[in-house]
Amino acid sequence: MATHPRATPGPDPGPTAGRAPALCLVTGAGGYIGGRLVPELLDAGHRVRCLARTPANLRDHPWADRVEIVRGDVTDAATLRPAFEGVEVAYYLVHSLGSGRDFEETDRRAARVFAEEARAAGVRRIVYLGGLTPRDVPEHALSPHLRSRAEVGRILLASGVPTTVLRAAVVIGSGSASFEMLRYLTERLPVMLTPSWVRTHVQPIAVRDVLRYLVGSASMPADVNRAFDIGGPDILTYRDMMIRYATVAGLPRRLIVSVPMLTPRLSSHWIGLVTPVPAALARPLAESLRYEVVCAEHDIAEYVPGPPGTPIPFDRALDLALRRVQEAGVTTRWSSASLPGAPSDPLPTDPDWAGGSLYTDERERTVEAAPDTLWKVIEGIGGENGWYSFPLAWAVRGWLDRLVGGVGLRRGRRDAQRLRVGDALDFWRVEEIERGSLLRLRAEMRLPGLAWLEMRSERDEEGRTRYRQRALFHPRGLAGQLYWWSVAPFHAVVFGGMARNIARTAERTTGGASVPPRAGGVPAHTGNAPGAADPPGP
Repeated sequence: MATHPRATPGPDPGPTAGRAPALCLVTGAGGYIGGRLVPELLDAGHRVRCLARTPANLRDHPWADRVEIVRGDVTDAATLRPAFEGVEVAYYLVHSLGSGRDFEETDRRAARVFAEEARAAGVRRIVYLGGLTPRDVPEHALSPHLRSRAEVGRILLASGVPTTVLRAAVVIGSGSASFEMLRYLTERLPVMLTPSWVRTHVQPIAVRDVLRYLVGSASMPADVNRAFDIGGPDILTYRDMMIRYATVAGLPRRLIVSVPMLTPRLSSHWIGLVTPVPAALARPLAESLRYEVVCAEHDIAEYVPGPPGTPIPFDRALDLALRRVQEAGVTTRWSSASLPGAPSDPLPTDPDWAGGSLYTDERERTVEAAPDTLWKVIEGIGGENGWYSFPLAWAVRGWLDRLVGGVGLRRGRRDAQRLRVGDALDFWRVEEIERGSLLRLRAEMRLPGLAWLEMRSERDEEGRTRYRQRALFHPRGLAGQLYWWSVAPFHAVVFGGMARNIARTAERTTGGASVPPRAGGVPAHTGNAPGAADPPGP
């Protein structure tokens, strides 16, 4: 273990010290960091405007009624101009990682458009969260992920708008991709054959400290235009991190054996098999861990000093994150942002839709339970509760998706009982919720087309509770047609069984608790007890 080269000075004067609260534009508010930054800015007294390609995806966040949400895209100057009106501080928290081989060009173009429009609008500060890069490796030799993050930082610093670039390595917090990787690798593998990068040094940082630096950056003096390295007080190898995670989590000591031939590509597939993080996201993370990423300075403390106990030590950050997970207090996850490259077309609602074939599988059942009881079962689907039919078929479909680079079933749920628009749910994403009556999911698995799954709880003309279920598929080309007709024979088992078992679970539910259904292999509707106390902070 090592410490920062400079000590953290005196008490925290607060993020708005010396400057009035500002109107802040937050991009990436639906993502892991952005979704946590917004309430922190509000609590600091700032006004917040969120930029989103799909504003509806932010509507269910607990802070949605306290902010202004505008439609826009960082690559589209026309949408940025009205979004920047009156903005003093702009947070750039987006990237195109995982969107394809040309993601570096996409990031470059987006940063330039954002910088130009910010300057034209008279924004007084841009704040960007980038990646910590090694001191002794030239930029051209870095992984594409780190190289792109560094280039975006340079573009923003050269924008003519005073810019703060915060450069972090591994962010430790409940739901972060880095924490999920560490957690699942350590918990699931008592004996690990690991790549050589487990011996490189890294300086992790607690998500609370990242948010504190982001908020504090809003009030930096106008003459500050530079990058800052940010990290916690501990410098560790990834092996050290796994051993210390096991200790904090109360697990037996792990046996870790380094295997040099495990390349970043092989490592990403290995991570994808063991953890919920898909290979497409695991690969850039693994590539970044090849380098020694340690802070060269801690100058941020001169502008954003913290209270005693900050930056937060690694073990304390782990403990806080684990408490969040155990008490179902995870507010955002790495999967909160829509997966780059995933289908995003909304469900066609025009009955005379002329977009081509739209295949459907529809099921209905009368349920001997109240509509709100049925709704609780519907909203609790997925994750640990499963999909209420043919578990082996769902598991195989998840594995096949991961083999072709998809997200598979392991993303689970952010919350065991309650969903919100934009939530990832295994290999689906919540597209629409009408609380108490409709849940619509959009598929994010790899498919030759677009797919949706709808579930409804309603009363019929006779006052009885009805469960209605509809699966829809819009095929793409011949491959899509072949896919639909190849799986159609299994719909009676998969979708028919789902409708039947959801209805049975609702009928066996009394007072919010459920009895396991009779159908073999179908999970009981379970979840964390409501009202569990949330630990303070992120």
